Amino acid sequence: MSSSPFPSFGTSAIHAGQEPEQWDMNQVVPPLSTSTTYKQDKPGVPKKHDYGRAGNPTRDVLEKNLAALENAKHCRVFSSGLSASMAVANYFKTGDHIVCCDDVYGGTQRFFRRVSVPMHGLETTLVNMTCVHDFEKALKPNTKLVWIESPTNPLLKVVDIAGIVSAAKQYNPEIIVVVDNTFMTPYFQRPLSLGADMVCHSITKYINGHSDVIMGCVMTDSPKLDEHLRFTQLAVGAIPSPFDAYLVNRGIKTLHVRMRTHAENGLAVAKFLEANQRVERVLYPELPSHPQHELHKKQAKGMSGMVSFYLKGGLEESNEFLSQLKVFTLAESLGGYESLAELPSVMTHASVPADERIKLGITDNLIRLSVGIEDCDDIIADLDQALKKAIPKIS
Repeated sequence: MSSSPFPSFGTSAIHAGQEPEQWDMNQVVPPLSTSTTYKQDKPGVPKKHDYGRAGNPTRDVLEKNLAALENAKHCRVFSSGLSASMAVANYFKTGDHIVCCDDVYGGTQRFFRRVSVPMHGLETTLVNMTCVHDFEKALKPNTKLVWIESPTNPLLKVVDIAGIVSAAKQYNPEIIVVVDNTFMTPYFQRPLSLGADMVCHSITKYINGHSDVIMGCVMTDSPKLDEHLRFTQLAVGAIPSPFDAYLVNRGIKTLHVRMRTHAENGLAVAKFLEANQRVERVLYPELPSHPQHELHKKQAKGMSGMVSFYLKGGLEESNEFLSQLKVFTLAESLGGYESLAELPSVMTHASVPADERIKLGITDNLIRLSVGIEDCDDIIADLDQALKKAIPKIS
């Protein structure tokens, strides 16, 4: 693997938006600005910002940096990944139709299903987007938004982003295509270059990478869409604190270093699990056994540390396996430097209706791992001992 899948990624992560000359004393590290308001020389003529909800220098720095990483013209940050999703959804109105991946982050489908549909009068169709033909059949005259995850959460299905964009735009050029790029980060995949109109991230995960900030963002090349996002920051107020923006800006400086290690450890774990007799099946796009492996290699530059697998057993074996882990922590979320493990059926995707979970394959023996950047031998040894305790006998 090359040290930088996209040219100058590490340089941009460290320097974009960080120019010392923009500060009064040429600070190399951008200062933390906590002021909620700004002095105006004349009424209605602020130097730049007038109120902290509308803008903040520390937030400005972060947005410039994130836009550079995704090679986007614009970026807006929000108080969480879901508030970023909400900002996108609020672009649409009663009667509009959303086509969304069927296997998607539980919070996303919950927002569409329990807020957008009953409260705002939108329509939503969940579809398996690994088949472009099935996607095309879901399009309607009132379709205005297509929501993609690739790889999906938690089944790590890979969607042909360029193919879906082409099909959507051919049906109606005004359809907005959004890609949740949280699992991949701009280090491995840049959906705007594949035709997407907007890219969103839960910054909480890999981009911050330290499990100490909740935040989201949306990037776009469209001035019209960016103006909507900027207005949403002002009008709704779901913005991050300056301190959180400062922390994320700090965390990004090691993003390229962390992602290389996540990728190395993730692939090693996937190979170990695939060869293990106590495992039914491993889901990891870098494995040749993955159904969309070739597509993944075509549209992405690598893969993060997200690995899902089916344990041989049921809820009892899953509970035992997860309780025996030592290096891995049993917890929701992902993308931090530490290794996490969870059971989607009763944790991150518990809000998905039971019949939908069964149909998708989110069963009680599906384990999702966020492989961290600890020493790889220790990570694999931990999985090995937990598997042996959960399933002591192999028939």
